[in-house]
Amino acid sequence: MLMLVANLTARFNDNAFSYYPKLGAVADYVRVHIRDGLTLKSAAGVAGYERKYFSAFFHSKVGITWTEWLRLLRVKRAMDRMREREDSIPRIAFGVGFRDVRTFERAFKRYVGVPPMIYRASVRPGRVDRDHD
Repeated sequence: MLMLVANLTARFNDNAFSYYPKLGAVADYVRVHIRDGLTLKSAAGVAGYERKYFSAFFHSKVGITWTEWLRLLRVKRAMDRMREREDSIPRIAFGVGFRDVRTFERAFKRYVGVPPMIYRASVRPGRVDRDHD
């Protein structure tokens, strides 16, 4: 079964990260620390802005909120991991920075349109189900 999934990064202005150096620094920081408990406050600190100002600046330049952007990146990273390796859904969820599997499943379905197990089956046919090990 071949799934057609829209490019998740098309949902926001990805060019903002190269145009605004402070946003680029934040994006680089997030790529390295995506598994960690990233916060708006920590991102604002990387950009050198106060939290409230950074929130408004980020939203105005990127087109979505910091939280939604972070969630999108984590879902995209999960999609990449599913294509690249055999891992359980919980391991993938925690590996990309979600704190619980249910939140990951809801976010994944919201952005991709199908639950993670369905997506994984479409990109890794014949995979042995190890989610209950």
